Amino acid sequence: MNIALLGYGKMGKVIERIAIERGHNIVLKSSRDTVIDLSNTDVAIDFSVPTAAVNNINTCLKNNIPIVSGTTGWLENYPKVEKLCKETNGALIYSSNFSVGVNVFFELNKHLAKMMHQLKEYNVSIEEIHHTQKLDAPSGTAITLAEGIIDNSNQSSWKLDNASHENEIPITAKRIENIPGTHHVNYSSDIDTIEIKHTAHNRNGFALGAVIAAEWLVGKNGNFTMKDVLGL
Repeated sequence: MNIALLGYGKMGKVIERIAIERGHNIVLKSSRDTVIDLSNTDVAIDFSVPTAAVNNINTCLKNNIPIVSGTTGWLENYPKVEKLCKETNGALIYSSNFSVGVNVFFELNKHLAKMMHQLKEYNVSIEEIHHTQKLDAPSGTAITLAEGIIDNSNQSSWKLDNASHENEIPITAKRIENIPGTHHVNYSSDIDTIEIKHTAHNRNGFALGAVIAAEWLVGKNGNFTMKDVLGL
């Protein structure tokens, strides 16, 4: 499989290594100033920056190249991208986090939210910790966790702050050197605390999940998520 890497930072380099280990070829490694030439490309993987992601995705869809995107911070444009995917009969997987473990964590989070829904004495909060180079806050993963809670409880929104209003989930974002990604979902009462947590030890899980998603996407048409890829 010939892969175009759109974004060749730390994640792009790990994806390159894992893709080659799995027998694939890297035919393009783009930076912000690279002209995107998608000839001889079977699938693209985008881990660029928020300002470049939408253009990268649109270019791939218009050129009939399946694309996997793990860039966060651009989702205000997601409805337009989704519309283009349908219009071009293209293939797209977006995920705020491609780690297999995190996607299991997403489903666990939804199930816990359903169980906690009627227990009004518990207040829910989310904390995420990432490396200092991460551009967006809160993380896309934290937002996905908040949305999973909102869809399965009486919570109506989230806020990047320790202080929140009723039915609003507070998200705390911390930036610390050399932290690949840690996410806590916390239900606290005067009596006790229930907490679920995912800790990434390195970038390998994110990169492997992205390559698995790319392998799965080739030959398909539609707008998918990692839940589709993993059959969760």
